[in-house]
Amino acid sequence: MKTVLISGAGIAGPTLGFWLKAAGFEPTLIERAPALRSGGYVIDFWGLGLDISERMGMVTEINRVGYNVREMRIVNDRGRRAAGFGTELVTELAGGRYVTLPRSELSRLLFEKIKASAEVIFDDEIVGLNEQPDCVGVQLKHSGERQFDLVIGADGLHSTVRKLAFGPMQQFEKDLGYIVAAFEVRSYRPRDEDVYLMYGQPGRMVGRFTLRDDCTLFLFVFSANDDSLPSTLDQQKNTLHRTYAACGWECPSILKELDRTTELYFDRVSQIRMSNWSKGRIALIGDAAFCVSLLAGQGSALAMISAYVLAGELAQAGGRYQQAFDKYEARLRQFIEMKQRGAERFAGALAPKTRWGLCFRNQVIRAFAIPGLAKVAIGREMIDTLRLPEYDFRRQHH
Repeated sequence: MKTVLISGAGIAGPTLGFWLKAAGFEPTLIERAPALRSGGYVIDFWGLGLDISERMGMVTEINRVGYNVREMRIVNDRGRRAAGFGTELVTELAGGRYVTLPRSELSRLLFEKIKASAEVIFDDEIVGLNEQPDCVGVQLKHSGERQFDLVIGADGLHSTVRKLAFGPMQQFEKDLGYIVAAFEVRSYRPRDEDVYLMYGQPGRMVGRFTLRDDCTLFLFVFSANDDSLPSTLDQQKNTLHRTYAACGWECPSILKELDRTTELYFDRVSQIRMSNWSKGRIALIGDAAFCVSLLAGQGSALAMISAYVLAGELAQAGGRYQQAFDKYEARLRQFIEMKQRGAERFAGALAPKTRWGLCFRNQVIRAFAIPGLAKVAIGREMIDTLRLPEYDFRRQHH
């Protein structure tokens, strides 16, 4: 039991590669993009995700590339503050350790930790899996046939490994009824350093966040009942124009910026719910196994937790991979299901579908100023009930 093919070089894949390498395995990372992805959106990072980063010796770097957001501010049509809260509240709930950073930066830092010690294949993908008694035959699009002891899908919401091994996405996808889009621009004005601004109309939200190097990130979340996603960049832009045409605040300027962008993240907000995360010699981690939805804001931390636990269980199982897969799932399933339930509630709070819902949401946020209330309202979602297991990664496994 030595060779492990990991599909996906986002967050879960490099984390798994790092810990498998520490346990004496030989990981190979395959990523269908030609290089690491840049841009995208920012994530809030705290709790167990930071604990694992600390064990990987990355916290200093994470704090260097991260942002310390001071305030989450909801504005009205004229840009005036309608509600909001200071993030010291969130920091307190997270035990004083809380940082916001671009997802692509976290991915890059994780990749730096593994690139010199593992085989990495960019611009290629798995097109066939054929499990045999003693290995998995893997058909690669460009590199032909290879054999590995195990194959792990760390390839996100639209996982190819999941599709090939378990069946089409529709079987496992739970659509939460929203679409999310994000893009970055340079030289946008105004800039509000370390403030996350949100503007909403019923069923629609747009957020603005100021990044370094004169960049600004825009995030759209809107309700969508149509199953079909626009597939081309132009169709996606048209959808955003239609949805936000009548909105106030800076929406006209933001839509002008949208017209100029060539890189747009655009996807459904959905969860993946599976009864099993493994099958034979093939297993799934992170969003591929249990996407909680982008809006939960914890996908990256959960991806790292699942990678760490799976690697730890494989390290302990001494080659009995089925036992390792079962224990990995047993340790995490309840915790993940709780996060998924919380994420469903959160999606509705970010872009309420009615005027009344918007008013209620703003009232709740105003009430966060009352000591102790925020702890009751969001403490349960923020505080990780899971304890990270301690594994001995120094053993060699054959």
